[in-house]
Amino acid sequence: MRAIALLAAVGLLASPVLAQDVGEIRVLLAPELETTLASPMLGRVKNVNVSLGSSFEKDAVLVDFYCDEQAARERIARAEVAGARENYEAKLRLQGLQSAGEVEVAIAAAALDRARGELQLSRVQKAQCTVSAPFAGRAVKVHVKPHQGVSAGQPLVEIVSRGPFKLRLNVPSKWLAWLKPGTPFEVKIDETGRAYTAKVTAINARVDAASQSVELEGSVTEGAGDLLAGMSGSARFKPPQ
Repeated sequence: MRAIALLAAVGLLASPVLAQDVGEIRVLLAPELETTLASPMLGRVKNVNVSLGSSFEKDAVLVDFYCDEQAARERIARAEVAGARENYEAKLRLQGLQSAGEVEVAIAAAALDRARGELQLSRVQKAQCTVSAPFAGRAVKVHVKPHQGVSAGQPLVEIVSRGPFKLRLNVPSKWLAWLKPGTPFEVKIDETGRAYTAKVTAINARVDAASQSVELEGSVTEGAGDLLAGMSGSARFKPPQ
């Protein structure tokens, strides 16, 4: 114990505070975008077009449902619009011949507007039969299988964007004296064993009073092709002398 105390006194025993002073901080890779796609309707899954880790482009259909009922409702709504339009146009012709009054024409116009609204509603419901990707990315978890019944709001697929990744880390708040967006640093990722160049992209507007630290976000500026969300490592900064 006396030897350890002596080493600490002369500065030869490293401490967490000293490690932070020279710029090494733990860092986590997070995707730029991530979300869980949920079922917009009560129904039965027809196809699941992604699997664990698979890539997809923006607007690709990831999951679709059996939707014969919704398609039939749309056909009925189109027919009702056609009938309401014919009735409205006929009332207009009769009005021109002074054989129909303004009230009859107004009622026919309202019926046409209602039929058009029903058609729009049926199209919205039919559009819910497919779940498309809001951004290009990869699937990290698939919750459903083909022919499975699901309820509205039930998770279907968890997805993350392909990149670029965010680097999330907390640094001592005293570094704010020289740290700013654009400050370069190096990050070494444990899973790949490689070092990458990065830069600060955002600094939290609040300092954590308990830990006297501030949250940062950064991005890898080159060589990020082999990185995956959830990897971690250590970042090294070079404070000004």
